[in-house]
Amino acid sequence: MSVVRRAWAGRRRGLRRVLLIALAVAVTGCAQGRTVVPVRMQPAASLPSPIIPDLSSYEATVRTIAGVITRDIGLPLPDTVMVYVYSSREVFEQGLVADGQVSRVRAAELSDFAIGVGKRRQLLLHHERNVASTEWVRLVAHELAHVSQIEMAEGEGRAEQWLAEGMAEWVSFRVLERLGVDTVARRRCLAIATIRDHAPILARRLDLETLGTSRGFTARHLREGSQATYQMSYLL
Repeated sequence: MSVVRRAWAGRRRGLRRVLLIALAVAVTGCAQGRTVVPVRMQPAASLPSPIIPDLSSYEATVRTIAGVITRDIGLPLPDTVMVYVYSSREVFEQGLVADGQVSRVRAAELSDFAIGVGKRRQLLLHHERNVASTEWVRLVAHELAHVSQIEMAEGEGRAEQWLAEGMAEWVSFRVLERLGVDTVARRRCLAIATIRDHAPILARRLDLETLGTSRGFTARHLREGSQATYQMSYLL
């Protein structure tokens, strides 16, 4: 081999090495701020009654809530749910696109206000320090209810959005009651108080057609208040 050819081969090997290093750095950067936990569900028949709560980690919290949903409420869940936890709003938005296959426009919209999103066999969550807090347990239960809905429908977007959200709230309140941290009766009273002065209720114009689509529901709760819109859907 000539000196020129040897030099060229050396340069090619060097270039290949640089490209591989750059690729490794890029992959590492994408993984930063993102934790993936596959959570395998226990068969409902094998679960203790009542469920013994373990809220010590993301995995334990998801498994505990899933146990209540399948055994006590009787809703199906997939054998394994992939739980993605993101450290910041920016990483959460990126994860919605890369992991959840959400459009960039929708991901930007959701990441502004959402703390979690339930997809088909997936939970995509913004990082929470206190995974045992009542509100966090409620949120995970709400999103796992969406995972169950998608499992039953064998796909996403096959139900009216207000019905899907109202049912998810109902499931989350039942979970809180089963775990002994709240009651359905108290949550119902709070929901009634929340919507008493809600504009659509006062005007007697619920506009279920708009609330029936994902984008319409989002637009309504951003405009009229998230809490009131979700609680109205629950009471419907």
